[in-house]
Amino acid sequence: MGKNLLLAALMSSALATGAYAADPEVLTVGGYGGSFEIMMKKLVIPAFEKEHNVKVAYVSGNSTENLARLQAQKGAQELDVVILDDGPMYQADALGFCAPLEKTPIKDDVYDLAQFSPNAIGMGFVATGFAYSKEFFEKEGWDLPTSWEDLKDPKYEGLISVPPISNTYGLHALVMLARNAGGGEKDIDPGFAAMADEVSPNVLVFEPSSGKMSELFQNGEIAFSVWGSGRAASLANTGYKAGFIYPEEGAVALMLAGCPVVDSNVPEEAQAFIDYLLQPEIQVQLGEAMGSGPVNKKTVLPPKLAESLPYGEKISKLVNVDWDVINPLRQEWTARWAREVER
Repeated sequence: MGKNLLLAALMSSALATGAYAADPEVLTVGGYGGSFEIMMKKLVIPAFEKEHNVKVAYVSGNSTENLARLQAQKGAQELDVVILDDGPMYQADALGFCAPLEKTPIKDDVYDLAQFSPNAIGMGFVATGFAYSKEFFEKEGWDLPTSWEDLKDPKYEGLISVPPISNTYGLHALVMLARNAGGGEKDIDPGFAAMADEVSPNVLVFEPSSGKMSELFQNGEIAFSVWGSGRAASLANTGYKAGFIYPEEGAVALMLAGCPVVDSNVPEEAQAFIDYLLQPEIQVQLGEAMGSGPVNKKTVLPPKLAESLPYGEKISKLVNVDWDVINPLRQEWTARWAREVER
């Protein structure tokens, strides 16, 4: 009987050891909070875990916070995959935090505009253009703004909101005004002159908060704003009559982007997770959660999403800014904005 008990104990120990050895690897993903995190945890992560026999740990934070995590953990990274806005992603890649992407068939289905670098790839498109109040323009009988130059029109005095330069939407507006005046990222002076002298008098408030921007529309305080297509779609989903305009010079592409992080303990799973987010059905879920248009050309959006998001022919109306020029200058531009624009 004693031998039987010993044998049972040894078998139990062996089974426990085997179970421990079979425990799935842990893949740590850094990405946005809010509706994105909810969507990831409810829909994306459980299916990926089952398919790849891996446990996903999710670390939520905005792009600035997750970029700071990469910098703080240099040489001993906690994150295996990171999802950031395009500007911070260019920084992360330039600082050497992104590992080379594997060449896989699904990446051939991604628009050229979303092909960031050999180490990072776009996950979804958001367009920076104009969100507007349909009710206001119908009541006034005014034509809709069609150009970035319309931000200067005196009839909009006190009726516009533009996010500050600390917000990507405001930065995009500054660059487009500079380009229209013959400058651009490498010659931003014309943009500052236009924003300070011609646009600023029309601006009720330089509002960085998406929640407060929504309130400005709902309270009837502004007619239109520089904003993202996803934000406009979210506002419309509340029942407010919001529309979105792609300016004739081009709406600016603001992309969600992903990269596998260097020195990951689970590099294969990290690569697989990037590819998983590029699948057409996941691209639809990203659109529903983040208001982002698909980067995979084979994605078919439901009609309601297709109407409001960058999709199909609308992709051709998107333009990119040069983050390699902007990022080293952004702190200097932010200080200048405070002196010259929001003075």
